[in-house]
Amino acid sequence: MFSLRPRQLLLLSLLAAFATMALKTLAWYLTGSVGFLSDAIESLVNVAGAGFALLMVSIARRPADDSHPYGHSKAEYLSAAFEGGMIFLAAVAILFTAAERLINPQPLATLGLGTALTVLASLINLGIALLLLQGGKQHHSPALEGDGKHLLTDVWTTAGVVVGVALAAMTDMHWLDPLVAIAVALHILYEGGGILYRAVNGLMDKALPDETIQQLEQSLQVFANADVQFVNLRTRAAATLRFAQVDMLVPGNWSVQQAHQLADEVELAAQQLKIELVIHIEPALTG
Repeated sequence: MFSLRPRQLLLLSLLAAFATMALKTLAWYLTGSVGFLSDAIESLVNVAGAGFALLMVSIARRPADDSHPYGHSKAEYLSAAFEGGMIFLAAVAILFTAAERLINPQPLATLGLGTALTVLASLINLGIALLLLQGGKQHHSPALEGDGKHLLTDVWTTAGVVVGVALAAMTDMHWLDPLVAIAVALHILYEGGGILYRAVNGLMDKALPDETIQQLEQSLQVFANADVQFVNLRTRAAATLRFAQVDMLVPGNWSVQQAHQLADEVELAAQQLKIELVIHIEPALTG
C-alpha cells in the first residue's frame, strides 16, 4: 500500500498551506469580507504550523546521542505547542479586525468569485487533512495528527464563513460578516487551547492509551506462571516512541543467566507492539 513518510506529508501540507493562503487572501481582496480575511489569517497559521512541524519532525527523527539517550522524539510536542500559540495570535488579530468592521459595516463585492476561491482552498485543506490524520495514526505522530486536526477544523471554519458571508450578501445585513469572523476567532481559540493541552500532556510523559497497556499486559501474561510474576508496570509516550518499565519477580534460586534470558524474550515480545520495555529483575519473596 502506497504511503508517505511524515516529512513528506508535512512538506505536502506546507505547499498546500501556501496555495490555500494565496487563494483565501485573493478572496478577501476581491470581496472585502472580514469573514474571508479571518479565514486567510488562519491560513497564515497553517503555513507557520506546517513549517515548524516539518522542522520538529526532522529533529525528532535524529537518532539518540550522548546528550539525548532516549532520542529526540519529544520535539514533535513543541510543534503542537507552537501551532497552538500561533492560533491564539491569529484569533486576537481576527477579533480586532472584526470588531472594527462590526462598528463600521461595509458592503461586500465580487462575492461569487471570492466564494469559489475559498471553497477551492477548503477542498485542498480537506484532502491534506485526511492524509495527515491517516499518516498520524500510521506513524503514531502527534505532529501529523495535530496538523491534520487543525486543517480539518479550518475546513469547518471555512464552511461557516461561506454561509455567514452569503447570508450577509443576500439579506443586506452586513454586520453578519464581522459577526461570523468573531465566531471563527472564538472557535479557533478553543482549537488552539486543545492543541496546547495535548502538547503539555505529551511533555509530561502521559501514559500509553488503555488499549495499548492492555495489549502489553496480555503479552506479559504469556510469560507469567507460578514462578514468574510481573508487577509495577509503568508506561509513557514520547511522540512516536513508546516506553514501558516493569518489575519481573523470579525465584531466588534462579541464575542470572536464566532470568536474563527470560527478560530478553519478554522485551522482544514488547518490541512486536513497538514498545521499548525495560525489565527490572527482582527475587520473589517466599513465605
